[in-house]
Amino acid sequence: MITVRTGSRPSVSDITAACADFTRDKGDGLLHVFAPHATAGIAIIETGAGSDDDLLTALDDVLPTDDRWRHRHGSRGHGRDHVMPAFVAPYASLPVLGGQIALGTWQSICLVDPNGDNPTRSVRLSFLAG
Repeated sequence: MITVRTGSRPSVSDITAACADFTRDKGDGLLHVFAPHATAGIAIIETGAGSDDDLLTALDDVLPTDDRWRHRHGSRGHGRDHVMPAFVAPYASLPVLGGQIALGTWQSICLVDPNGDNPTRSVRLSFLAG
């Protein structure tokens, strides 16, 4: 398990390095990445070129932070945070070859956290040898 400090604002946190450390020396298989939270997800996206901010903007467009949500505890629009994992799943499974995650050139493994009410998140990593 890794701990990710996401802060008090919506965030996309690159956890690729921690995942790569976990799979190092494990051979071939599958890496499973799971965010055990009702308001966070795992995305495989390009980071550093604006795509992470674009993802947060797209989520705001599709799931606005307003008062339309029936789930109303927490900060304004928090109900949308509970719907977000239906759009950005809380898990991803990735191939590992020779201990290295087989990501594309620009792909990163990211924790997506739209919920500023919880500044620290956990991510569970597991490996299925192949």
